[in-house]
Amino acid sequence: MLSMLHPLPKLVMGLIWILASILIFDLGFQLITIALAAGTLIVLERRSPFLVLALMVPFALFGFGFFTTSVLFRQDSPIALQMAAETPFGASAVSAGLILFFRAIACGMVSAVFVLTTDPGALIKALMVHWRLPPSVGFALFQALNLVPDLGRQMQDTRLARAMRRGRPPRRSPGPAELVSLIVPLLAYAIRRAGRSALAMEARGLTPGGKRTITNAPMLKQHDAVFAILSASALVFAIFVSGSISIG
Repeated sequence: MLSMLHPLPKLVMGLIWILASILIFDLGFQLITIALAAGTLIVLERRSPFLVLALMVPFALFGFGFFTTSVLFRQDSPIALQMAAETPFGASAVSAGLILFFRAIACGMVSAVFVLTTDPGALIKALMVHWRLPPSVGFALFQALNLVPDLGRQMQDTRLARAMRRGRPPRRSPGPAELVSLIVPLLAYAIRRAGRSALAMEARGLTPGGKRTITNAPMLKQHDAVFAILSASALVFAIFVSGSISIG
């Protein structure tokens, strides 16, 4: 459902939600943000709950660093400690650490909603059409998006060629020694790819100020405005509810 929306309203609302999570030092707001993001992926986008939980793991590990730092190496901040002291989790350092822990997850989940529901190519085209992103920058971003999968395919082709030369099938996953031996071929491929990309940019005349035509660029529609209104309303609701339930 969200995949059908214009990328820019989703980007703007996602940044607003992340900014709110950073500025609002409240555990209840962070929990509501996580619940709304997870519910959006599971209910609207039909993503697996296990996938959503797996997405939380790296952000939880990142937030755990904030938690341990707050508990073990904290420096008293009057504003943070005063707000954290109102939470029913014991010591103010633990309360502040929990807020930081869940804030990392909340910001990560909002980012995950945007990434999983947005086509990168459509985002770049929308930036060029509506936000005047220079075509040279857009072309470079397109090349970067294609480079990672191309490197993966090149690595697999190199492994298959080596296996054919040895006369036995390749391993399911490369070992440490094989990974080291693949560095030079992949680096050479990346350098050749960069040279071809530079020539392609020059051939396309990607100079500043030139007028260009962008095909299949997403256009703003009425349901994008509805999404922005609903998202802003949900943010106001989350702020109001988090203050009412006295968690933070």
